[in-house]
Amino acid sequence: MADAPILDFPPIATERLVLRPFVAADATELHNLMNHWEVCRDLAEVPFPYPPDIAENWVGYTREAIAEKRAWHLAITGREGEREILVGGVGLRLDEDGKSAKLGYWVGLKFWGHGVASEAAGRMARWALANLDITRVHASVATANGASQAVLRRIGFRHVGEGEEHFLARGGDVKVLRFEANRTDLFGAPEVETRADGAKPLVLVAACALVDRDGRILLARRPEGKKMAGLWEFPGGKLNPGETPEAALIRELKEELGIDVASNCLAAFTFASHEYDTFHLLMPLYLCRRWKGTPTGRENQALAWVRPDKLAEYPMPEADRPLVPLLRDFL
Repeated sequence: MADAPILDFPPIATERLVLRPFVAADATELHNLMNHWEVCRDLAEVPFPYPPDIAENWVGYTREAIAEKRAWHLAITGREGEREILVGGVGLRLDEDGKSAKLGYWVGLKFWGHGVASEAAGRMARWALANLDITRVHASVATANGASQAVLRRIGFRHVGEGEEHFLARGGDVKVLRFEANRTDLFGAPEVETRADGAKPLVLVAACALVDRDGRILLARRPEGKKMAGLWEFPGGKLNPGETPEAALIRELKEELGIDVASNCLAAFTFASHEYDTFHLLMPLYLCRRWKGTPTGRENQALAWVRPDKLAEYPMPEADRPLVPLLRDFL
């Protein structure tokens, strides 16, 4: 069996594991690990017994799905000395609306009890919200599967309901609990120092709309590991004590994008005032059409040059959204 198509998908590392696309050489061990009643009984779309030909077909399907960006089913691998070993699988499948995805995972019986599912599923869910244009990840677990329910709660998922799903291995409908998680659940809300009087603190952030010669605006995607990871925003950042918005932008644009901007090239355009749960954000937005250097994501953030009429297609923090129509109408 060939490993077509060739995939441009870098492995995702955790503390002990690597999540990578399946390859043809995984099929035999995939079958060996999966073909146990204790594993198959809790996976809705897996039959039991689990034949070798299904394992081979699954490898091919997963690679096609990744290439088409509709699902990301990855092998969970570990190390045994110098040898890579297959431990299980973890995956996400986009829902029809393209704004959410379903999480699934399994671990070979001999690897149970070592925290593999929590480590792999948590990493996969965080990767998804940081790199895909989705707003939530959801999962379903059989009501009798207390271990898997504990995994989801441990990695930040919330119980949101109940239902029934057909389980192939059991040959009928099974009662399930439904869980989901959004960016706040997995990455947490932005942290600020609380005031002694209990009032919400005011946070000052300066942002810049860099406009190129074609009238496109630069957006930066918050990388995994940061609050609100996966959302697109205008470059900028918090003001240091005693710092002006212009000075903050000059510093932030150098640190984040590697470009040099003069203060006389920053034109104040508008501002955003937004109340979050724990603080109030005040964000002046500047326009800039001239700078030195080529904008490059120096903090592992993705960048996109976007035409004004397409800005609304990019998921943004709540404070940034009201700025979009103003930029669109002006440019």
